[in-house]
Amino acid sequence: MKNKILFSFIVLAGMAVSSAMAQVLPSKQETLKTLTLVNGYFMKKYADYTLPSKTDRVRPSNIWTRGVYYEGLMELYKIFPKEEYYQYAYGWSDFHKWGMRNGTTTRNADDQCCGQTYIDLYNICPTSPAMLKDIKACMDMLVNTPQVDDWTWIDAIQMGMPVLAKLGKLTGNTAYFDKMWDMYAYSRNTHGGGLFNLKDGLWWRDADFVAPYKEPNGEDCYWSRGNGWVYAALVRVVNEIPKNEKHRADYIKDFITMSKALKGCQRSDGFWNVSLHDPSNFGGEETSGTALFVYGMAWGINNGILNKAEYLPIALKAWDAMVKEAVHENGFLGYVQGTGKEPKDGQPVTYTNIPDFEDYGIGCFLLAGTEIYKLK
Repeated sequence: MKNKILFSFIVLAGMAVSSAMAQVLPSKQETLKTLTLVNGYFMKKYADYTLPSKTDRVRPSNIWTRGVYYEGLMELYKIFPKEEYYQYAYGWSDFHKWGMRNGTTTRNADDQCCGQTYIDLYNICPTSPAMLKDIKACMDMLVNTPQVDDWTWIDAIQMGMPVLAKLGKLTGNTAYFDKMWDMYAYSRNTHGGGLFNLKDGLWWRDADFVAPYKEPNGEDCYWSRGNGWVYAALVRVVNEIPKNEKHRADYIKDFITMSKALKGCQRSDGFWNVSLHDPSNFGGEETSGTALFVYGMAWGINNGILNKAEYLPIALKAWDAMVKEAVHENGFLGYVQGTGKEPKDGQPVTYTNIPDFEDYGIGCFLLAGTEIYKLK
């Protein structure tokens, strides 16, 4: 009997040690080294931020893809305030005259994404009202007009919603918070019958993918990066709104629901597939969606919203996989799916393939790494 008790004690002690070892945090020094390496690759290759992007057509460099990169850069600046990071962001913003691709009357969230960085820069050093003039005018237009149906694709939630949250915090005007809820709720509950499938805890990318649309294996189509955009938006909104904001609990509830769903479809190697419920449809490592999920989970742990014991192993496994399998010696980031709206787009996704835009994948990675860096 004593031997059985002793054996049980040894097993339990071993399990406890194994659990503790599994949650050893990566070195802050190594995490920062990886982040500066990846960011350095981008800043060196795209040193001239005035140049337009050229793929199938020419686009100005303040479109959403570059806006997401600068979101990540501003988060990196918060933990490592290197002057050249600030100047790179400020110079880009100033070159574009703190404006948007299609002017102040645009309702396209892809145009508005750059405003997140404009507001962040203003908050660091509020030197001129001109820094906010255009983005505030555009968001005021949204607030002062009745439409709530602009975000018909879920990527738009990340591009536009945090801008409203940041302006609400900056100005103290709760009308920005009210409008972003109305627009979010329309996408969530009404458009296409509601793009958030509470049953699965995941989002259809747009109305074209709502059931009866199916993946090749018969499952619903949940695109990894699309869900990552919503997940990141919830983080960035909750970061800004006050604790007594009337829909804060609703956002957190959706964030937790998504976290549970994402936990259940992580690959064994730590990444997530481009198709969350069909690993056979262009399955394989994919960095941009994975990075956004790491960003959200690490943030949830850091802010006491997600259970550390439950979610830390998931976030660390994914971060470790990206660092070891996606980051090249020169900082190039592999396995980034190119632009599109579903698993088949932006292919091939490989270790060496350069996506049509490199900026947003690096932005997602910087967001993830800065939250990993903050883990205690």
